[in-house]
Amino acid sequence: MNSPRVAHHIGDDSMAIFMAFQSPEIEVIGLTTIFGNVATKDATHNALLLCEIAERPDVPVAEGSYEPLKRGEPRVADFVHGSDGLGNISLPPPKGSKADKTAAEFLVEKASQYPGEVSILALGPLTNLALAIKSDSTFASNVKKIVILGGAFFALGNVNPAAEANIYGDPEAADVVFTSGANIVVVGINITTQVKLTDEDLAELRESKGRHAQLLSDMCKFYRDWHVKSDGLHGIFLHDPVSFVALVRPDLFSYKKGVVRVETQGICVGHTLMDQGLKKWNSNNPWSEYSPVSVAWTVDVDQVVAHIKKLLMKP
Repeated sequence: MNSPRVAHHIGDDSMAIFMAFQSPEIEVIGLTTIFGNVATKDATHNALLLCEIAERPDVPVAEGSYEPLKRGEPRVADFVHGSDGLGNISLPPPKGSKADKTAAEFLVEKASQYPGEVSILALGPLTNLALAIKSDSTFASNVKKIVILGGAFFALGNVNPAAEANIYGDPEAADVVFTSGANIVVVGINITTQVKLTDEDLAELRESKGRHAQLLSDMCKFYRDWHVKSDGLHGIFLHDPVSFVALVRPDLFSYKKGVVRVETQGICVGHTLMDQGLKKWNSNNPWSEYSPVSVAWTVDVDQVVAHIKKLLMKP
């Protein structure tokens, strides 16, 4: 059983959710929500709505933390996908309601119920995962795999030169997760910014018979226009869909293993730094004694784009 956990549900995140529902090789056993491009309660609203649009109202949506572990008010980047997180296209409200359990409780419950079977796809700040790790000492070993969209490895960030948005959103939580000993794969924006849908690709999506193609095209207009202003890109980066592909097609990436730590103070808050194992250190340092994680190092761009388009254009 694979369980993509989807964190903030907007724009290209919506793509990742619909891709999961369109992938018969996995079973989606729940979505959990967290702040990111919208506040947590809005992410919960959007997750419920997307489940209903996908005709999967049976999938539970567990609401996550309203704020980071230690930083008070969350950073909400509503300028990326619109104030509603869905491109400001005025969709009707969902009919369903959130699960009784919190996101952390839900994650712990499912990992205990299906030890060694649950994979988690983490697409936002890692607060819920850190809370699960802190509340249950067996959680990290019960989980089969955690695929994380986050960090910028030996590349510039997208919040500032040092940090990527998801890790910056809760750096303390990210450091807890990276040092937990769980089986972790990290897909940073040094990888995801190599994978784009151009304006031509978006036109092809809109004209396709894809089950959710029209809706996603509408959602992406705001996101695409933001890319033009922010990055000079006439198209969109596919951060979340690429991370989903890393879950189901890990063969399309190469990886390096090393201990990753996250800076939690100073001007480089949220910076992810991996010890690549190139030197045998003479004394212990903050990277010593922790388990390595797998960091995506290269990506087969054409194959990943093809896989994403295949799922998005699937009737």
